[in-house]
Amino acid sequence: MKSVILAYALAAALTAPAFAADVKVVNPDAYFPEGPIWHDGKLFYVEYGRNTVMTWDGNKNEVFWRQDGCGPSAVVPTASGEFLVTCYDSNTIGHISADGKTLPPYDKDSDGNPFIGPNDFAPDRKGGIYFTGSGHEGPAIDASAYYLTKDGKVIKVAANLHNANGLAVSNDGKLLYLIETEDNRLIEFDIKPDGTLSNRRVFLRLDDLFPNAPHIWPDGVKIDAKGELYIGQSPRSLDAPGKIIVVDGDAKLLRTIAVPSVSMPNLAFGPEEKVIYVMALDQIDKAPWHGKVYEVPNP
Repeated sequence: MKSVILAYALAAALTAPAFAADVKVVNPDAYFPEGPIWHDGKLFYVEYGRNTVMTWDGNKNEVFWRQDGCGPSAVVPTASGEFLVTCYDSNTIGHISADGKTLPPYDKDSDGNPFIGPNDFAPDRKGGIYFTGSGHEGPAIDASAYYLTKDGKVIKVAANLHNANGLAVSNDGKLLYLIETEDNRLIEFDIKPDGTLSNRRVFLRLDDLFPNAPHIWPDGVKIDAKGELYIGQSPRSLDAPGKIIVVDGDAKLLRTIAVPSVSMPNLAFGPEEKVIYVMALDQIDKAPWHGKVYEVPNP
């Protein structure tokens, strides 16, 4: 027990939590909320534990879409006004109309190969969308990244990744950042004009930022208008309180953001990036993975 207390104390010393008075609970009864995005005046997010895509309009949370067996982990709008959802459990990319109706999903890439654990999305500014396939958990190096073109072609753009998770496109469209959770790092690629990738290299090892703190498992990542990267943490350990880690384009630690929950895997920026919406879990050991959705001022 003493070692756990010391671990928490050390991690707390390295974290600059938001004041409790500044944290607003948007949904106090979420079940593994993940993969959010602010779109058309609403927050869209998924609940893995309920197989739903949810919306919050500033007043109430509502179910936008539900599909048993999907196991959703992220949602994103398309250039045509529809939505895609990563169905982690059914190994598909769910396809949803603008009014919430189920459309035929994507279930394989352009070479006919199935996806393994679709996880997160990163749209570019050309109408295309990158997404990850996490592969199998543990030591297997079988994760992938894909590019869904504006005209609906799914191209595998990276292979032999280790538990691929969150990803984000740089503001100039030249770089793709991608999290390998099992290796506790972000890697980056150069983006070619056709959307394919090259020059894979390590951008940041999360444990290097906190060498004396408990192990960090990165999850989602988002980039703000200044090019700063906001990194969430996977719900894998109670050794230290979770936090959003913010670094600059040179991988330098700028600050951390905390909420009153033990894990916060992903986030989205609100209007003008004045707030961030944090997806958080209080229960990480078993279903239904109870958690909350928070609105936090963005310093």
